[in-house]
Amino acid sequence: MLKAVGQALFSSGLQNPKYTEGEKKEGQDYEIRTYLATNWVSTTLSDMEWDAALSAGFRKLFKYIQGNNQNKVKVEMTAPVSCRVDPGAGPACESQFTVSFYIPEEHQDAPPQPSDPDVFVEHRKEFTAYVRTYGGFSNEKIKREELLKLIESLKRDAVQYVDHPFYVAGYDSPFKLTHRRNEVWILKKEQE
Repeated sequence: MLKAVGQALFSSGLQNPKYTEGEKKEGQDYEIRTYLATNWVSTTLSDMEWDAALSAGFRKLFKYIQGNNQNKVKVEMTAPVSCRVDPGAGPACESQFTVSFYIPEEHQDAPPQPSDPDVFVEHRKEFTAYVRTYGGFSNEKIKREELLKLIESLKRDAVQYVDHPFYVAGYDSPFKLTHRRNEVWILKKEQE
């Protein structure tokens, strides 16, 4: 019980997906991570606002981990909550947001199937991402600013990357007030 309360309030002790870090050059303000192939539970929404989509997606996925799945089994919370963003065609167009929770190791081989038809198990193949980490409470404006900083850094370093989709990730409960961890991820462009 105390472990669950501590995890909810302070986001400590949560399982994270495994990755390997690439070599970091001097002055580089981002990481290069290769994430292993894993299963995530996800839901996709269309909206014009990032924060509204993230909140609605989080609520659907939280019901899944609380037992709203075919096995009626509770699944431990993990971090990060990631969100794949497929931008709309223009500024007044809806974007598509896929909000996801990493499925804990004990359920990776046989994830409980969702009961909600809007929730699905997503198998992510191994991928490499450029990752910029930042602190504090995040919102749409800050996420956009951090994404632009990462793009500027990648251009500065003449790195090949995928324009979209991109990801935002949050590691902390809203009750955690200090030492918060947020990230933006841009996928590495694979050699053709």
